Amino acid sequence: MTDTLPDRLSADPNSPFYNEELLNRGVGIRFKGVEKDNILEYCISEQWVKVTVSNTVKRDGTPMTMKLSGSVEAYVKENTEETK
Repeated sequence: MTDTLPDRLSADPNSPFYNEELLNRGVGIRFKGVEKDNILEYCISEQWVKVTVSNTVKRDGTPMTMKLSGSVEAYVKENTEETK
């Protein structure tokens, strides 16, 4: 499988941009040069990410999100399993 990622990807199963196969492989996001792990959705061409806001949820139980603008880099995480 190729390591090219789509322009837009979402971790929400109800989104049309959801791709379970890619998410299971591991997708890393650098936002403004800093690695983030609370990204729910990103768009590289429009340069924005949606992040979760703490543990806050809406009335329907979905996480509260905030849309932030800035440079976005997406990459496939390497599976580095260390044996002890």
